[in-house]
Amino acid sequence: MGDSSGSVSIDMEAMSLGGQEHLVETTYGPVCVAVCGDPDKPALITYPDVALNYMFSFQGLLFCPEASSLLLHNFCIYHISPIGHELGAPVIGVDAPLLSADDLADQIVEVLNYFGLGAVMCMGVTAGAYILTLFAMKYRQRVLGLILVSPLCQAPSWSEWLCNKVMSNLLYYYGMCGVVKELLLKRYFSKEVRGNAQVPESDIVQECRRLLCERQSTNVWRFLEAINGRVDLSEGLRKLQCRTLIFIGENSAYHSEAVHMTTKLDRRYGALVEVQGSGSLVTEEQPQAMVIPMEYFLMGYGLYRPAQSVSPRSPLSPTRISPELLSPENMGLKLKPIKTRLAL
Repeated sequence: MGDSSGSVSIDMEAMSLGGQEHLVETTYGPVCVAVCGDPDKPALITYPDVALNYMFSFQGLLFCPEASSLLLHNFCIYHISPIGHELGAPVIGVDAPLLSADDLADQIVEVLNYFGLGAVMCMGVTAGAYILTLFAMKYRQRVLGLILVSPLCQAPSWSEWLCNKVMSNLLYYYGMCGVVKELLLKRYFSKEVRGNAQVPESDIVQECRRLLCERQSTNVWRFLEAINGRVDLSEGLRKLQCRTLIFIGENSAYHSEAVHMTTKLDRRYGALVEVQGSGSLVTEEQPQAMVIPMEYFLMGYGLYRPAQSVSPRSPLSPTRISPELLSPENMGLKLKPIKTRLAL
């Protein structure tokens, strides 16, 4: 159960991102939502990956000055945490039913209704990207666009299903043990930042490891079970009418999944950005690589970055923008085709 010190940590960390946390009661249970920014602005909702919350999934992106000015200038951000993933969360009771991915998508509608929101922009990471894509497919009128980081869209492969099942069993019987933490860190990050015998792991990995130790293992198990039972969304993707910007780390375990998703989207509305040297959690590992593609993506909605935020050394300075980005196509966005290696 959460104690008083846990409550203080929530407030302090929320303040570091300028957010105020709300506990929203829904049909599927209470969900924590942190609101950052001016509520009179258009809404951007976020959803994290398994075992994470907004503090870690999007902190690196929002601490990047150009990204922060771009997003907070245009949006009020509503960070949705999966049930029981907020800091200081109590253990979900054993009598509570297991939720499916569909339930989690339906829960988002109740959150939007609670805050009186209409159509929103969505940003999700891996499992969170799947939930938001499913939400966009079920409630098309409530979604303006999707920004997806290392997204899932297919049913789990046998290898992923088995890995998730191993983690589920370990979480259920042994809690957040060392093996589970290592499997999750491998899911999130590239080898370069995870380190090895000669190179110590990076600060972001150490911080993530600390955060995982604070997770309620039963709550993580519930979210993991929902994601491991997901269905294939491929056939419905072409019917999505909202613009979709996909980021995928070059070294992400879900690289092929993102490429597959891009091929299933209507080419008029989808774009893929490969981030070199990054794992799945691009928002933390390489957040600066997301800024320019997001800026041109948002131009398609008439949104922009405040001019005063540009400095001569800023990667957003017009003299530093690559020529191909200055010829926007359907989305106000033109990106180099992703390179894939073929076995000869």
